[in-house]
Amino acid sequence: MLASTPGNMSNNGSYGNERATPAIEMDYSADPASGSFFHSDYKKHDDLKEMLDSNKDSLKLEAMKRIIGMVAKGRDASELFPAVVKNVVSKNIEVKKLVYVYLVRYAEEQQDLALLSISTFQRALKEPNQLIRAGALRVLSSIRVAMIVPIVMLAIRDAAADMSPYVRKTASHAIPKLYSLDPEQKPELISIIDRLLADRTTLVVGSAVMAFTEVCPERSDLIHKVYRKLCALLVDIDEWGQVVIVNMLTRYARTQFIDPNINTEDNDSAKSFYDSASDVSEKNVPATLDPDHRLLLRSARPLLQSRNAAVVMAVAQLYHHTAPRSEGLLAARALIRLLRSHTEVQSIVLDGISSISIQRKGMFAPYLKSFFVRTSDPTRIKLLKLDILTNLAIESNVSFILRELRTYISNSDKQFVAATIQAIGRCACAINDVTDSCLNGLVSLLSNRDEAVVAESVVVIKRLLQTRATEPRGIVSHMAKLLDSITVPQARAAILWLLGEQSHGVKHIAPDVLRNIAKSFCQEHDIVKLQVLNLAVKLYITNPEQTKLLCQYVFNLARYDQNYDVRDRARLLKYFSQSNETLLSSYAEKIFLAAKPAPLLQSRYKDRAQLQLGSLSHYINVRASGYQALPPFPAVAPPDHVRDVEPIPSRVDDSQPTYKENDQKDMFFWESESTSPTVSSDESYSSTEEDCEDSNEKGDSTYADKNKKKSHKSSSESEDSESDSASEESVSDSSEQDPVYAVNNKNSTNEQENKKSKAAPPPQKSNLDLLLDLVDDVPAITPIMTPSLGGFLTPLGNPLTIPASGAPIQTVPPSFIPMKKIDLLNRINGRGLSITYRFTRNPHLFSSHMANIALVFSNSNQEDITDICIGKKNLSPGMTVHDFACISALSPCCSLPGTLGVDFNDSTQPATIEILSSVGSNTVIIKPTVGELFRSVTMSEATFLSEQARLRGMNENTVTVPLNEKINVMQTVFEVANLGLIQTSETDLFRFASQTLTSFSLVLVSIAVRNGQLTITINSEKIVIGSMLLNELKVALK
Repeated sequence: MLASTPGNMSNNGSYGNERATPAIEMDYSADPASGSFFHSDYKKHDDLKEMLDSNKDSLKLEAMKRIIGMVAKGRDASELFPAVVKNVVSKNIEVKKLVYVYLVRYAEEQQDLALLSISTFQRALKEPNQLIRAGALRVLSSIRVAMIVPIVMLAIRDAAADMSPYVRKTASHAIPKLYSLDPEQKPELISIIDRLLADRTTLVVGSAVMAFTEVCPERSDLIHKVYRKLCALLVDIDEWGQVVIVNMLTRYARTQFIDPNINTEDNDSAKSFYDSASDVSEKNVPATLDPDHRLLLRSARPLLQSRNAAVVMAVAQLYHHTAPRSEGLLAARALIRLLRSHTEVQSIVLDGISSISIQRKGMFAPYLKSFFVRTSDPTRIKLLKLDILTNLAIESNVSFILRELRTYISNSDKQFVAATIQAIGRCACAINDVTDSCLNGLVSLLSNRDEAVVAESVVVIKRLLQTRATEPRGIVSHMAKLLDSITVPQARAAILWLLGEQSHGVKHIAPDVLRNIAKSFCQEHDIVKLQVLNLAVKLYITNPEQTKLLCQYVFNLARYDQNYDVRDRARLLKYFSQSNETLLSSYAEKIFLAAKPAPLLQSRYKDRAQLQLGSLSHYINVRASGYQALPPFPAVAPPDHVRDVEPIPSRVDDSQPTYKENDQKDMFFWESESTSPTVSSDESYSSTEEDCEDSNEKGDSTYADKNKKKSHKSSSESEDSESDSASEESVSDSSEQDPVYAVNNKNSTNEQENKKSKAAPPPQKSNLDLLLDLVDDVPAITPIMTPSLGGFLTPLGNPLTIPASGAPIQTVPPSFIPMKKIDLLNRINGRGLSITYRFTRNPHLFSSHMANIALVFSNSNQEDITDICIGKKNLSPGMTVHDFACISALSPCCSLPGTLGVDFNDSTQPATIEILSSVGSNTVIIKPTVGELFRSVTMSEATFLSEQARLRGMNENTVTVPLNEKINVMQTVFEVANLGLIQTSETDLFRFASQTLTSFSLVLVSIAVRNGQLTITINSEKIVIGSMLLNELKVALK
């Protein structure tokens, strides 16, 4: 969730961020390098196209820099795709890298043109330059077309065994993309992930773990053999890799180790506080802590001094969820340090601290002053600090906290003041010794000039009075006198409720209050009217002589009220105020004047304990899509011998001899690193912990020095593996900082590899032999598949992807996206679950033949609705449905989105599906209009006329309708159907084109405006679809 601010790109002529002043007129005849070049009215970037078509690499490079600048600013550069994609064959490395950056952005939108360059990408996968190989794989995996899945799989498999760590890292990033495109490739992807997890290069490990968490997080057996290696390499991996690995190891620890606090009582508030985190001794740790569990906590401890707030937060949640309570104090000081960071970081850190402080008050009690509110804090930060201060309140510091809260009452932020008054009430309820003083202070606030302060004080006093056993007559009488001056509905309703509850003690005041408020009953808020009715009934029960007629008068007013809740309440309560004795009226006193349970004032973050700390779901207090709950600790720990594995063989030289001089040499590759850093990290952490609040720079330098010592010591202890990994580590170290540096050092690396291959030739080809085979004369190992008519990459039933005229047909984004939501399931039939849907007019990710339907699930119940998924399907022949992701839990009064893919097989037949959930099953029907069965395309005017001439006779439908001047013809056509506009030279003629989603059949629409009439002509291979579209256009254009 946390993101560090990336370094700002240096501004130059190509990346200028200055916007042109609107008052200055644009001069398009000026130099294209000027800022006006990016104006949206420029003639389709003709100069850029000319520069890209030139023979000079300098012009191409300058053009690509400007295009990437447009993309970085969020401007649409898709029109330049044909001109850019031609330059993938450029020999200039800088040009090719920028072309790959552009293609990664637009390959998914321009899939047809991107497919034409697949052979070029495959050849680039064999380039000597690691940046070109990685860029080609990145572009290839970004083309989301199911037909090229075998090609992408071959590319990933080869890249996973590449010599360059940078290419292997890119292969790890491509794995989740391929998995989302074709989940059936999961078994083969798992084998590749297993190989990447065994990689000893820190540049690759973090990305490999990311791929593991996206594809197969349930496969704990893949982590067993690399667990100790991950712990040892944790401090050397890049920061975002550390975040991914720590989060993954948190879940792993919850499934492989027993709860370290299972026999520990939570008495943090009673024990003394530690002045320094370094005072925490391992004597407090349970003796049953698994050695591998201890290894994880020790390896993650140095990361608490990281510069990256996300790393610190990840380690903090690791200690919170898996560490003994006595070690939780280690993370407290690191979190306090983050409160000096940016506002966004403070918000997330305080959110986590608030959740922790509910369970462990003792962790943050020594840092109480760090949570005092500053005037410059945003409102959300203020509210979080208030909540934490209230959570930390105990008998020894409550007076100190209340004095601080009293100063916040005069703040100008009304929301903050209201929260402060509520915090005072929480302190009063939690600690009985200060209840009376807090109540007196709140009563004194009733004379405040600020109406918002008075209103909130009344509400809090009402809650406090419910917790007191004494008779609060004086306070209730004082509040009744203020009723005329208070206008906030919640406060007025609270006073009336108190009068009703204490009606037996204020018999002389309550009837007079009811009489006064009955005069303004019609002008009161609905919540006040309901309390007036309750007060009337309660006074009738306790004092019928004085209030009988007044009660009947109030009920008559409510009988004709506009709000049906008020009318229903009056209809119900009038039976309790009747003179004749009925069974219902005999129980009136027990019903209305029964003892009410005292309200429970607690933190609004209390229910977040079951969510993982630091996650998006924890921050928004809703289970976000894709959230997986933390698994519980096992009752019995699984066997630990599964983590005792053999050393990983060398990747470069498989014939390396095995050394067995002594038992020390048989240690794991990572065991030599996991001993010394553990001891040094404890000492370094304790020595630098005292100074981390004074200077973050000092902590960072200590952290860097410790890593250098660790790397030096590990290299000295693993001499037996140094000979076969020297070249690989040099490439890894240089690649982590600058991939270009690794390219420059490639010659020396190849020499070392050549010597090794001569000394001990492997039984199969090494990576060096594969690299030497990459010459232009030798054909590529991977079969190159080029899209052609009827070829492998051509969709089935798509004879018109390349029309008879030879000109290409391009898919374009929809010109109009309907935003109106249609009810699929109402909340009455769905028993609280309601579903709406709309067509997005974009192809579904699972298949381009499917219409993409956006669903919104809403829960209007008071309880969670769980396990929302699709059950049985009743589909016409040829139709298919791709289910939306199952929703595990939908909270009350919340909504969650979903995506459904339906292949209607080019028909308007409805799709009948069953929606299953915890509240039952419902059958729903999705019926598309004919306009939602198309994908919008564009083509040249000559191609349009050629295809139209071919689709004559029975394939043509024509109708004439009168011209309605109030209708925008083009906009109406776009609303009716997903059509693409064809540029034409005639002003009184509109031409549109599209293809059907399933069969890619062309649908051509021509609308001529002549003599006050519209002549609509539709040419389509699908005669029925053409006729239906004609009828809908005729109705819409009348």
